This record gives sequence, C-alpha cells and structure tokens, in this order.
Amino acid sequence: MENYELRYAVEELLHAYIQCIDDDRLEEWPNFFTEDCLYRIIPRENADQGLPIAIMYCDSRGMLQDRVVAHRKANLFAPHVYRHLVSATRVTGRDSGTVSARSNYAVFRTSLDPVHYGTTEVFSVGEYQDTIIFTDGIARFKEKLVIVDTSRIQSLLVTPL
Repeated sequence: MENYELRYAVEELLHAYIQCIDDDRLEEWPNFFTEDCLYRIIPRENADQGLPIAIMYCDSRGMLQDRVVAHRKANLFAPHVYRHLVSATRVTGRDSGTVSARSNYAVFRTSLDPVHYGTTEVFSVGEYQDTIIFTDGIARFKEKLVIVDTSRIQSLLVTPL
C-alpha cells in the first residue's frame, strides 16, 4: 500500500469511527476494534508522567460491548449528542501489517434535555494515538489511546470518545 493510500485508509477508519459515535450507533462501535484490543481514555497529565490510570479502560471487544450495554441500560445521564472533529492525522509508523497514527480531536456535546435543549459546549479536546491492524483489507483498531487535554469532565463520561 502506498503512503497516500495508507493515510486514506487510516482517515476513513477514523471518520467511520466518529460517525458511528456521533450517529449514536454505539452497538456497532466495538466492531471497529480487534477482538483482543485495548481502549483507554487517559488524562494528558497521566500520559506525560507515564502513569497508567485511565478514565475508561477496556481490554477486549467484549468489554467494549459491555460498555455499550451499560450505556443503554444502566447509566443515568442527561440526553445529549456528540459531534467530533478530527484533524492533523499522521501515520507515524508502519511495521508488518501494523500502522501507528496520531490525530487531534475535539468533541462538542449538545444537550437534548428540555431545560438546556440545543446548548452546545466543548466537551473534550485531545489526541488519538492509534495502533491499527489491516486484516484481509479491513482496518481495525488494535489499540486506541485517547489522551484528553480536558481532564475535568463536567458530567459523567458515558459515551466513548
């Protein structure tokens, strides 16, 4: 795969991933990951100090599926929608079918609560550090590290970033 084709494939995976979340198709979200994946949301302060403590930690597709079930059935939160913006995607490494990439992201959250309906806020800003595996032409995340610059989360983090 040429460099431009590789970058295009990485960007397409990222765009499909965020569109899935923004469209509230969370039941499909785990399918963007390999079976034995790692998904972590970690504050920048922890990442900079090499501290492993994560805000959200899932180490398999099954855990991601459990997260979606909890989101739908157990968690109580104000109704909202996300809108992601992703930019500055760069392929940072390539080795034996594994690709590393970095991207900046911003997530805007809009309230659907009748009292605050339509109010939009910057919910999270940070960086994606991804390890992507290509199997039979299909790209999936082996590891997705979400480093949040905005480590003060105003309300419950229930929807994946």
